[in-house]
Amino acid sequence: MADDWLDQLEARLERQLEAFLASNPAQQALLQEQEARDRQAQLVGERSRLQRQAEQRRQRLLELAREIRSWHQRVDRARAAGADELAQRAEAHMAELMDQGRRSWHQLAELGQQFNAVEHALQELAAAPARPPTSPQAQAGPGGDPDLERAWAAFEAQQELERLKTRGAQAGATPGHQG
Repeated sequence: MADDWLDQLEARLERQLEAFLASNPAQQALLQEQEARDRQAQLVGERSRLQRQAEQRRQRLLELAREIRSWHQRVDRARAAGADELAQRAEAHMAELMDQGRRSWHQLAELGQQFNAVEHALQELAAAPARPPTSPQAQAGPGGDPDLERAWAAFEAQQELERLKTRGAQAGATPGHQG
């Protein structure tokens, strides 16, 4: 019974959220942007995890290659000394190491495929067109006037330009400065 009540509450809250978002398209756009940022952060984390795992696999493959080379030399020494039974046991161990290497190589290839899928998803996310705001208020922010926002941005740009000119004139007037 508690589950039924919880399900009903969840459904009601979902309906209210959908109604709110339908009547507030700017909030819908913000929610979608946040979801895209969250997805990107999740993908970047997954990419880092895959890179760490791949590096561990590569290191293990290098270790296995060194071990195999060492055991190969041991097999040769045992054969040269006439210790055939020892050489056979060493060959069996070397074969087991080579099997481990093949499995690790296969796992590394799978990690590469997963990494490529994550990279592809990140590229698609980056290439997805940003959803334009659906109203003039959304363009200027909550309760804003788009013309006022543009005028303010132009004012700030002009102020910055004046500040840079003043700084440049002061730098040119310092002694020893050659322009």
